[in-house]
Amino acid sequence: AGFIKSPLSQKRLTQDSVELYCEAIGNPIPEIQWWFEGNDPNETYAQLWDGARQDRVKINATYNLHSTSTISIANLTGDDSGMYECRASNDPDRNHLSKSPKVKWIRSQANVFVIERPEITAQVTESSGKLILSCNMSAPHPSITGHKWIHKEKVLEQDENAGAFTSYTIDGKREEHSGVYECVFEANPQIRGQVNISVAPQVTAYKKSEHGNEGDTGVLVCKNPSFPAVTTWTWSKSDHRPLENASGRYIIKSSGNKTELRILKLDIEQDTGDYVCNGTNAYGTDGAVVNLRVRSRLAALWPFLGIVAEVLVLVTIIFIYEKRRKPDEVPDDDDGGSAPLKSNATNHKDKNVRQRNAN
Repeated sequence: AGFIKSPLSQKRLTQDSVELYCEAIGNPIPEIQWWFEGNDPNETYAQLWDGARQDRVKINATYNLHSTSTISIANLTGDDSGMYECRASNDPDRNHLSKSPKVKWIRSQANVFVIERPEITAQVTESSGKLILSCNMSAPHPSITGHKWIHKEKVLEQDENAGAFTSYTIDGKREEHSGVYECVFEANPQIRGQVNISVAPQVTAYKKSEHGNEGDTGVLVCKNPSFPAVTTWTWSKSDHRPLENASGRYIIKSSGNKTELRILKLDIEQDTGDYVCNGTNAYGTDGAVVNLRVRSRLAALWPFLGIVAEVLVLVTIIFIYEKRRKPDEVPDDDDGGSAPLKSNATNHKDKNVRQRNAN
């Protein structure tokens, strides 16, 4: 057996997590184990297993062509500092209780240093229409090389100052910029603080007006884009009558920042009207109104019926017009118009011919 990748030594803060990776190759495929030796001089190596240290230790291993194993430890404490050892062997007797393996376990080691997390005081102050976010570390840290401010995984500002204090200024009101902001002290290990801009809910309707057909299911949605999330959502009709899942016709599904009301088998008389959604968190309550219009199932036919009616009216008008104009165009047999003229012309011609013959 031989190592392809070995675990790397790392520095971490208390309450952080750490992950070590090990990869070995051999024929047959070797087994990988994890062992630990603490910093206490009297402490000896002890094997680690999945679920150890009150389920803070997780071990993942795969054996396909070669061996890979990852150990992760969550919520680190000072007692997690020490030497972590990845051992690999493919000797058939490697785990025998009495026989010594012919091929010894090969080992790869990594140190994990867990440093006490410094206390960070976070604060939000308002001044002249601006919000000032600040983070102050309880004690100076010798390895600080800069700062960052992060919101929703986006870096807002950064510098290369070495101080234990950093601040960030926002133009606007709390309601416009609520959320979680992180102040990051660039060091080894990296130190992070959190600044929360918290406000009462700012509930809005996904659509202020919804339409549904009689007999179908109506869906009304409200949301809250502000921080913190809503802890309690309620729905009521305009007459302040609360709507609950237990009623049978109403289904309410809510999460932290969204609530949905489903109305089964819509009824024109019973369900048309305004609905109010209310959201509550530790800072207050807010609501929004959604208007629901229920249409008859025949409503979709009205445009088609209107077109048919227009066509029928148009055909009727054309028919009446044609019927009235036909008698005017038929020639009258009693009218002595062109026929007598033609006859006179013929008579004159015959008369002229007769006169020429007489001469």
